[in-house]
Amino acid sequence: MNARFSAWNMMLSGLIGFWFLSASISPEFALGESETAKKVSFSRDILPILKTHCLECHSGEEPESSFSLSTRQTTLAGGNYGKAVIPQQPARSLLFQMISGTHPDKIVMPPEGERLSARKIALIREWIQQGAPWPEKLVLDNKSEPNPQKSHWAFQPISNPELPPVRKSDWCRNEIDYFILHRLEKEQFTPSAEADKTTLNRRVTLDLTGLPPSPEEVTAFLKDERPDAYERLVDRLLQSPHFGEKWARPWLDLCHYADSDGYLTDAVRPHAWRFRDWVVQSLNQNKPFDQFTIEQIAGDLLPESSTEAHAGTGVLRQTLSNREGGADLEEFRVNKVVDRTKLVGTIWLGLTLDCCRCHNHKYDPISQKEFYQLYAFFNSAYEVNIDAPLKQDQDPVAQQMLYQQKRQALIDPIREPLEQLQREWEQKMLHASLHPAEDHHWARAWEVMGLVWGVKSGEGQQEGLEILKLDPSERSQRQRDDLLDYFLARGHLVDSARFKELKLGELAQNLTALRNEFPAVSRAPAMREMQTPNQAFVHLRGSHLSPGIPVAPGTPRSLPTFQPSGKPDRLDLARWLVSDSNPLTARVTVNRIWQEYFGQGIVISSDDFGTQGDRPSHPQLLDRLARRFQESGWDVKALHRLIVTSATYRQSSKTRPDMQEKDPANRLLSHQANLRLSAELVRDQALAVSGLLTRELGGPCVRPPQPDSVVMEAFGSNTWDVSTGDDRYRRGLYTLILRTSPYAQSVIFDAPNPSQTCTRRDRSNTPLQALTLLNDSVFYEAAQHLGRRVTRESSGDLDQQIGYAFRLCLAREPLEMERERLKELYHKQIAQQPADRTPAEKQDVAWTLVASVLLNLHEFITRD
Repeated sequence: MNARFSAWNMMLSGLIGFWFLSASISPEFALGESETAKKVSFSRDILPILKTHCLECHSGEEPESSFSLSTRQTTLAGGNYGKAVIPQQPARSLLFQMISGTHPDKIVMPPEGERLSARKIALIREWIQQGAPWPEKLVLDNKSEPNPQKSHWAFQPISNPELPPVRKSDWCRNEIDYFILHRLEKEQFTPSAEADKTTLNRRVTLDLTGLPPSPEEVTAFLKDERPDAYERLVDRLLQSPHFGEKWARPWLDLCHYADSDGYLTDAVRPHAWRFRDWVVQSLNQNKPFDQFTIEQIAGDLLPESSTEAHAGTGVLRQTLSNREGGADLEEFRVNKVVDRTKLVGTIWLGLTLDCCRCHNHKYDPISQKEFYQLYAFFNSAYEVNIDAPLKQDQDPVAQQMLYQQKRQALIDPIREPLEQLQREWEQKMLHASLHPAEDHHWARAWEVMGLVWGVKSGEGQQEGLEILKLDPSERSQRQRDDLLDYFLARGHLVDSARFKELKLGELAQNLTALRNEFPAVSRAPAMREMQTPNQAFVHLRGSHLSPGIPVAPGTPRSLPTFQPSGKPDRLDLARWLVSDSNPLTARVTVNRIWQEYFGQGIVISSDDFGTQGDRPSHPQLLDRLARRFQESGWDVKALHRLIVTSATYRQSSKTRPDMQEKDPANRLLSHQANLRLSAELVRDQALAVSGLLTRELGGPCVRPPQPDSVVMEAFGSNTWDVSTGDDRYRRGLYTLILRTSPYAQSVIFDAPNPSQTCTRRDRSNTPLQALTLLNDSVFYEAAQHLGRRVTRESSGDLDQQIGYAFRLCLAREPLEMERERLKELYHKQIAQQPADRTPAEKQDVAWTLVASVLLNLHEFITRD
């Protein structure tokens, strides 16, 4: 049953029942005869009640449930639950129902504190019965302290501050440094010295590409004496195709990207990787962030939208899909829409919108109604997969023409009776969607279609239902084909005898065989607007089964005015997010990029720019960077370049005893931070230095080695068939992510939950991590190949080989003590080998252990 109709029927039944009850309201809430004869005075009788019990929550600019008692007009209009007062009809007035405890859903007001007495309730009832009179022009206010929420710093326009004065201006390399140095000098501190060239080379290479510099690159940089050698290095790294791979990962964390549905079945989504590749390519192309935003939220709505732009809406497909038998279709559709609303709130606005799903935000100036106005933008979109041919695909047009010719030839002999039978099936399915109680078999058929459609191909879960709703003349060829294939597989309920007579089972087999003869056109997950948009409602107490007032798409009033070009849609929302007047998007984005370079943002709470979040350590710097970001045309790479070429970024990360007490969290940035590499990069380093890494960009997901038990412990029927050949050694970005059983090695190194948005990864230090580096098959294999690479590529003596190993792993020469310790270990291992082993075998074993030591160093898995 459609949940909205069900909820409205329940509400209507309750109200009708209450209507008949109205004639016999409990005497407890009735005034005496003498009092009834007197007209109720608003000022004498009603106003004191409202002031004592109601105005604290139901007045001002952001009243609870959007219900304000400030004026007669707002009182009659009501809030999220509907009209509160219906003059002369107290029994139907929500205000009376809730204060008297007679509301059908047993909602009682006030929810806390002292309840209204029977006499006060009777006075309210009589006031409504007399027409709810209210003195003209009277406006009520609880006269509480002014709400500081709207004056919160993050909601103010982005300023363009001038560079602050500093005494040591020769330290500054660009505008960032003036703000950092000004604050340090104000606190009477000094910045740290610049890191040496070796450290800088490895730091910036890891930060921009996620891969270590090769010994040749290290040597070339150390020999480059030009004054702009470092800037040239940065420019080269920004042009590397690996830049997109490195910086796609934080964005995918925000979207909680994964390659499976989640929930019990956790079916694999074979085309999910197309969105991952879209992000990588967009970053490598330096796509302006405003365009990057618009294509993700509304790429399908752009005039003359391209396939690439439409594929950007794959960000909205990162929600979980419940395909379990018995799952309520509407409940989980609503959950997806809520998740998309929260994603936008977190990613672009840096606000905790989830707090508004059930009630007004307790701390930020966002009401429950405004949450569902944002929700309304996504409530009329449904999931689809679109044809998105890759360069290596055969000519899709020619292939599809030939495929269609052969397909139609198979259908032609029975086309007329087949179409007639399918149309009858469609009509029964649509009827069942509106009248589920009439026939549970057809109701179940409708439900099953919404659960299993495209389950093995990762298609939009409820796309089939949307296709059914379309007039046949409005369906695309792909939609007609997909619907026919589904009908042939599951439509026998309409007339099983006719199914057998027309041999539709045989036709289904023939069509499947034909489809397998042709290379499949690559698909990309995306979104599309419904032809008949869903009406959005406020969900009372967060339940979609309790719809309140209808709402239209809109944005919070506390933020800049939303000015749609026509009927508001996702494209208007996207443009509003990246408008110059929006104070949040630029600040939030700049802060999030900053935190990747320094371990924490200028605002530490990168997920919460609201009143309960942290204040910026350098507010003027944040605004300067945000303004520059906007004025540069939202140039992402220019922002990265500005940060990594600053003197602030180039500082040494050596701990300063003088700052440990004064600034233990390094909020003033008196030095750089040592940052443990992310989960994916830890493995990438080992593969890169060992020579095993496959540097190919893009493509389907891979399954690197891990124990079978990892997947077996999870729900569902997924398997982990370890990839072979080059795919075994691809970067961690390309590892298949199952929501119920993520890649175990990544989890150990703090990869986030793929079912939840992550704005900042944890960096823990656990014994399990050390054991993984030492014993996991991936790292053992890497150690073997690293040892062999050293002996193969370095023809010198043991001292030279150890030096080469250090340059591979740490981009520096070893200290003498380090060299001697490894030589001692090497000789000890040679001596312990069985006598029957050849010198080459002994060397291989000894070097495997030496290489393992290097891969286990704290320095190896840390960006200094």
